[in-house]
Amino acid sequence: MDILEKVDLIERPPTEEVVTRDELIELFKTNSSPKHYIGLEISGFLHLGSLISTGFKINDFMKAGVNCTVFLADWHTLINDKLGGDWDVITKVSKYYADAFKLVCPGVNIVLGSELYDSRKEYWREFVEFTKHMSLKRTMRTLTIMGRTEDESKIDLAKLLYPPMQAVDIHSLDLDIVHSGMDQRKIHMLVREIFPKMKWKVPVAVHHGLLPGLKRPEEEKFVEKLTIECDECGREYGPEEKPPCPKCGHKGTHTKIIIGKMSKSDPNSGVFIHNTDDEIKKKISKAWCEEANIQNNPLLEIARTVIFHEFNEMKVERPEKFGGNISYTDYNQLEKDFVEKKLHPGDLKQTVGSYLVKIISPIREKLSLSEELNETIKKSY
Repeated sequence: MDILEKVDLIERPPTEEVVTRDELIELFKTNSSPKHYIGLEISGFLHLGSLISTGFKINDFMKAGVNCTVFLADWHTLINDKLGGDWDVITKVSKYYADAFKLVCPGVNIVLGSELYDSRKEYWREFVEFTKHMSLKRTMRTLTIMGRTEDESKIDLAKLLYPPMQAVDIHSLDLDIVHSGMDQRKIHMLVREIFPKMKWKVPVAVHHGLLPGLKRPEEEKFVEKLTIECDECGREYGPEEKPPCPKCGHKGTHTKIIIGKMSKSDPNSGVFIHNTDDEIKKKISKAWCEEANIQNNPLLEIARTVIFHEFNEMKVERPEKFGGNISYTDYNQLEKDFVEKKLHPGDLKQTVGSYLVKIISPIREKLSLSEELNETIKKSY
């Protein structure tokens, strides 16, 4: 596989951006097996976004020869009050996450945050050195990576440790490529700003899109937020403003960010790995899918980033009086037919539900979840 083929694999959906593509090409010229990571909080049942979409993207990296690691951020989970902040529960659920990613991404490395901190005596010195380059205001702005806002009236001191810890994790693992959903982009821009000042290696950043929830957007429990972020200094500003950046004057590419994702806390908002086949089909049948509307359409996004990722063809079965069966080998044609009302939402729902069962059922059958752990996770929501 040549370098451009590797880059194409990494850029395929659900990837939304590579910062930067030229750097990624140069990296592959000098390193055929660069080190990658994606960090995850341990925050409940795994679902279509957190395991399947993410896992499929990791597999793209591995096909490109990249040495991939899933970093299970148990300390970050504790700091962010996930799983009730109970360390014993976090430890048990961490094993469930590790087993799941080993199943979906054979050959991936699993590293626990607690293991990294115990094994690297330099970590806390480097952490303090890194924080010397962060203002309190900048730290508060990065809290969105935790699902927090910088204007929260009450926030404990520990949460301010989260962003710099995430950055120093990247240095400690000696990474060439950092990978995350778009909601984590801000920390990677912080890394790209501060690491050169510390003479630390600056990794390429790859960000994938987040699957939207299944409900009508205004019914979701998250607030969809459109912002613009400067690729040079990480400054975030409103969509009504335009480059150059109001902070550093950078005139280059600035990235639009829409924050919003499939929710773990609302069982009706997403498809979970442990849903039965009937539950999957029922959830998809009730999903929001307005005719001809492609904006924030969860079923089209699932088709684009999940189904077409694993299948070369998507077959829609329907009665002859409604046009008969049709097959799509290209997502763009499917979307075009949907916009032109040649593909009805009901037919799309039935098809997406059937394909998700094909994808999720084999994983669910092999991924054990004890009744005790199942109840423990339920109680943590």
